[in-house]
Amino acid sequence: MNFYSRNNAVNMMNILRSFCPLLWLISASLGSTFNQYTKEDLYKYREEVRAMFQHSYNSYLEHAYPYDELRPLSCDGVDTWGSYSLTLIDALDTLAVMGNYSEFTRVYNIIAERTDFDANINVSVFETNIRIVGGLISAHLLAKRAGAPVSPGWPCTGPLLSLAEDAVQRLLPAFDTPTGMPYGTVNLRHGVPEGETPVTCTAGVGTYIVEFGALSRLTGNPIYEETAMRAMRALWHHRSAIGLLGNHIDVLKGRWTAVEAGIGAGVDSYYEYLVKGASLLQRPELMTMFKEGREAVEQYLNKDDWHFWVNMKNGQVTMPLFQNLEAFWPGTLSKVGDTAGALKSLHNYHQVWKQYGFTPEFYNVAQGGVAAQREGYPLRPELIESIMYLYRATGDPWLVDAGVDILKSIQHSAWTPCGYATVKNVLTHSLEDRMESFFLAETTKYLYLMFDPDNFIHNRGNLAEVVTTPSGTCTLNAGGYIFNTEAHPIDPAALQCCSGLSEKEIKSQIASQMIDILNPGKIKEFKGDLVPERIKMLEKKRQEAANEKKERERKIREQLEILRIQAQEAAAEQKIKDEEKRKLIKEAREARENRTMENDDINKVETNNDTEFETEGDDIEDDEENRPEFSAQKEASVPSDSPKHTEAMITRLSRGEVLTDHAASPGIVTPEKMVNVFEKKANVVVEAISNLVQQFLPVESVQFDLESFSAKLRSGQWPLEPTWLTDHEVMSCPAVKFTDRFLMHGEFFEEKEP
Repeated sequence: MNFYSRNNAVNMMNILRSFCPLLWLISASLGSTFNQYTKEDLYKYREEVRAMFQHSYNSYLEHAYPYDELRPLSCDGVDTWGSYSLTLIDALDTLAVMGNYSEFTRVYNIIAERTDFDANINVSVFETNIRIVGGLISAHLLAKRAGAPVSPGWPCTGPLLSLAEDAVQRLLPAFDTPTGMPYGTVNLRHGVPEGETPVTCTAGVGTYIVEFGALSRLTGNPIYEETAMRAMRALWHHRSAIGLLGNHIDVLKGRWTAVEAGIGAGVDSYYEYLVKGASLLQRPELMTMFKEGREAVEQYLNKDDWHFWVNMKNGQVTMPLFQNLEAFWPGTLSKVGDTAGALKSLHNYHQVWKQYGFTPEFYNVAQGGVAAQREGYPLRPELIESIMYLYRATGDPWLVDAGVDILKSIQHSAWTPCGYATVKNVLTHSLEDRMESFFLAETTKYLYLMFDPDNFIHNRGNLAEVVTTPSGTCTLNAGGYIFNTEAHPIDPAALQCCSGLSEKEIKSQIASQMIDILNPGKIKEFKGDLVPERIKMLEKKRQEAANEKKERERKIREQLEILRIQAQEAAAEQKIKDEEKRKLIKEAREARENRTMENDDINKVETNNDTEFETEGDDIEDDEENRPEFSAQKEASVPSDSPKHTEAMITRLSRGEVLTDHAASPGIVTPEKMVNVFEKKANVVVEAISNLVQQFLPVESVQFDLESFSAKLRSGQWPLEPTWLTDHEVMSCPAVKFTDRFLMHGEFFEEKEP
């Protein structure tokens, strides 16, 4: 059976079983090509995931707390992204998802004691946002369900919400640039560090709208959402003529410094947040950006359902690679209703997993093997994330098989007595001494949700909770949770509760759109539209959209033709120059030989040789300058004396060694004394030196002008097509008539492209 049609076949089998029992029995007797799973089977795997999380979480509390991350081979802790007990905050909502409400409440109360993030440390803007801000907002919204104490104004007020807002306010100085795109690093006390590089990756610019938008809707302060939208619009404005975005951009000049276009490292979460931001905040312009951006991705990057790296200007393939981070793509496609396309790519990715037991950071598709120096697997969640989303969308039992493969691989090869370790090399399954916080925040959470079909996160809207707030009555926990890119779930109903219309306002608005049947003359103009008119309008809109797409494709073809002609002309000019150069070199050699015969002056000949070699070298350098750069090449080309800001990098590497397997110990471990999450004992000598430096060489703190920044946001938004802001039809999936679903061209059969 064709893999891509398997889910369609499952649907057809269910229909046959209902309407034709005899035919169903005959087909069933022929055997099945995939496993079937009962709820009890899923629950068994769910408990394995719970034990996996518990072992890792216990080890962090016992060996690493209050540091950022656990080192599972050394059985100790290390600060990585910001020295604020990162793993504890990142894993907090996973406790709620797994039903461990007592531990959630205990940690929630500890974190709630803190009032701000005032600290003289440089942090990654990107990582602080997705892990700290996202984790705090999610934990704040899950607090009531978990039984933690909440304020009377919840969900619009609360200690963790205030802490998240404080963190974002400390990130805002990074966005104070001419383009609105942020620096990669910021000091939590002093703003952007002096000498900070203006080069930031695409994901580092476009991965804020979910957290910043949620914060604005919950607090009522629009500045955060406007800040994130300005950065999003800036990226869209700077896309290439064929609709692609590069890998790194100068946030001051708006100039691309790495022109490789892809959906992997450095770009991934930009596309993810276009879809999630549109869904969470009901912003149709973001969905329009995604759909137009996806057209370019599928046209230039898609090669047999892999997505290669290409030059953003002409679409030519530069690297036929699959990157581990690209595995988020099928999950994103499932959110816009394209499960067929998602399954095709997912099948490719799962084959890589089956080949090695893990997906390496880089896989060379052309060679069918691991890319050199990129053999590791740092327990990333992207593949299981897509599998979980697609299983919820399709119910295909093959996806359970794929989820079990991932669970078994991690259990077999990554377990250590003190947690789970990064796989250093997928070929040998040797380990590194690092367990990133996203293993507890994402990987274990998605695995758990994969095998827990009745989890509250999967609520389809048939259950809800009515909450009375100072703003009125709100309906919460009705499902539809949006995960940020660190898997922190956000309830969109809570955002509506704090920033939407009140019940009275909604009734008034509905009344204004209705006709008084008894006295229709009271309303001069009908503000709605009749069903036939609505259908005609939608059909006209779809036709206009199709025409616009054809026009965009025509312009892209014309642009590519112009680029091709220019490339041919440049090649012809270069050929003429090369011929002239060879002629000059030949003449110079003949003249040199003549002079040598007359005067045996070796030094002069050597000087001419040197000059000739340097000329060729200059040409080589010119070629290198004209060659497009990828993020890894760009980072490697930074001079050694330049300041390095490791916090701003999204690439995550660590060191480690091979480890033998041992048994795990169950149970939540609570340290005898839980110190303040944000206070650590520093080395006495280091602390003394820091005090002296602060006393005699204090860092001048630049006061951030929030009012001036707000005014700049209002007046400096990048232009966007006005109709995109109100075209809410783009948010819906295209409907299919019920009768068409059973025809040969319906949903049970793949549509053949002409």
